[in-house]
Amino acid sequence: MTEKQIRVLIAKPGLDGHDRGAKVIARALRDDGMEVIYTGLRQTPDMISEAALQEDVDVIGLSILSGAHNALIPQIIKKLKENGQDNVLVFLGGIIPEDDIQSMLDAGIYKVYGPGTDTRQVCKDIREAISVKQAE
Repeated sequence: MTEKQIRVLIAKPGLDGHDRGAKVIARALRDDGMEVIYTGLRQTPDMISEAALQEDVDVIGLSILSGAHNALIPQIIKKLKENGQDNVLVFLGGIIPEDDIQSMLDAGIYKVYGPGTDTRQVCKDIREAISVKQAE
């Protein structure tokens, strides 16, 4: 029996116009054998949750450099719950001040990554999280 390919949605919420990091992580995840859907820049919480629903993803990776994480993350998590997507793991990367990390985790983010994070670590964390989720 073959292992189900992990489906990951990579999204750039808000007005942030820089997506190099999102593209780097998308490529790393793809190279690690995951199926990656990249939504592009300037996505609203509605657009992200709808894309996640339509694409039937296991994981959402959000990249925020603009500082709007405190406003956008709770909205995204709320939309996912409204769509019945409580089982989707949500990771966050970008410029997230140390003081805000715990509030992101409390909001429902599975893990937060800062600049310079090794992409192999992100791949490993996603695989481990999915493995734990499937074992439950």
